[in-house]
Amino acid sequence: MQLLLQIDTPDYEGWKSAFDADAEDRMHAGLTLLQLWRDADTNGQAFALFEVNDRAKAEAWVQKERGFGGQMTASFLLTA
Repeated sequence: MQLLLQIDTPDYEGWKSAFDADAEDRMHAGLTLLQLWRDADTNGQAFALFEVNDRAKAEAWVQKERGFGGQMTASFLLTA
């Protein structure tokens, strides 16, 4: 299972610094970062793709992260 996040933030550099510092928490939530993209046309938009090892822990992490400003959309995906 994968998790795709769309993050809209007014301060990409600040968000990216906090995101990098959160690597250990993501690991404990059963998430492995596969890819991180920054929108080519919208400065404050990023997308992150994770491998999910434990959905319940990943959902709890997503809920915690939603409290850190900016809009975030989370989609749990299965390979078709």
